[in-house]
Amino acid sequence: MENKSAHSILKLLPVLFSFFIMGFVDVVGISVSYVKKDFTLNDSMANLLPMLVFLWFAICSLPVGVMMKRIGRKNTVLVSAVLTITGMLIPLLDYSFPAVLMAFALLGIGNTILQVSLNPLVTNVCHPERLASMLTLGQFIKAISSALGPVIVGFAAASLGGWSAIFPIYAGVTALSFVWLIAVPIHEEKIAVSDNWGRAVLRLIKDKHILMLFSVIVLIVGFEIGLITTVPKYLEAHHALSLQTGGYACTLYYIARTIGTFGGAILLAKVSVRKFFIISVSIGILSLITFLLASSTTVLLCSLFVIGLSCANVFAIAFSNAIQYRPEYTDEISSFMIMGVSGGALIPPLMGILADVSTQQVSLVIPLCALVYILYCSIRIKH
Repeated sequence: MENKSAHSILKLLPVLFSFFIMGFVDVVGISVSYVKKDFTLNDSMANLLPMLVFLWFAICSLPVGVMMKRIGRKNTVLVSAVLTITGMLIPLLDYSFPAVLMAFALLGIGNTILQVSLNPLVTNVCHPERLASMLTLGQFIKAISSALGPVIVGFAAASLGGWSAIFPIYAGVTALSFVWLIAVPIHEEKIAVSDNWGRAVLRLIKDKHILMLFSVIVLIVGFEIGLITTVPKYLEAHHALSLQTGGYACTLYYIARTIGTFGGAILLAKVSVRKFFIISVSIGILSLITFLLASSTTVLLCSLFVIGLSCANVFAIAFSNAIQYRPEYTDEISSFMIMGVSGGALIPPLMGILADVSTQQVSLVIPLCALVYILYCSIRIKH
């Protein structure tokens, strides 16, 4: 029994480490400020960077679902690693705005493939009743990666000759993940690809509960990317803080998110998901309002921390609830739900346009409206 348990852990570890790679995509938030400065861009142009990253979640998620059926979940995760490594090497050859755009585009495509395939792969290495907890643990690991992103960028900018030194670092860590996962055998049942796959997705789209959960993912990802993209610029414009300090504020958010996902992994196994969802989003709304109204830097940073803490588990709750609601469509739901990550391509450009015609502070009303809608959905969730 102990050998079987140890064997399961050996399979689980490289899968969970892949969530660390998943967190690389969040570096686009702090990168926007550096790209804006390096290439002298306005907010509308700079905020196209996250759109270029997250647009691929809308375009590629469903085709990746079909590919996953053909080559398997593990092999699909490995494909994502190859694309991520390739993207991270491009700026080493030519640090220009087009090269950075291409690098982040490949990061977005690789991350799309990873998110579509990695969540279902978790079901092959853990018991069904532990799925919500394991997915939340995966988000905890992703949050650690996200929290380290601004720190690595700040360190690279100060000590490694420029923020772009993050690219070879990310390429190396992704290569490590690739080697570790390929070395571990994971059993997957062969699933035949049929014409019914597309019909199944259409059936999911027509399901009001699944569609509501999809909208939650769209808005929580857009909320987070929009917030992190704007925070450094907002602190610089309204509180006279440096760009590097703004990056560390983003790290504070991700640290809170890391703590929140770790706590969520424990609490969600013991308490009502619906009650947890409602309370946490309500706290997030109040904290964001406090952030917008704060004049004290201390209050501002504390409220940002609470925002990260309270909103940490929204993605995992929506995703796991969708799978548990229709478990017979796990792969299809994964593809459809990961399409929702394209919300990161929707909200930041809108915020950039609003910021150009008003202020950074006014643009943050858009993420606030997203949280209010998510609260409405949390009240309607079935269990």
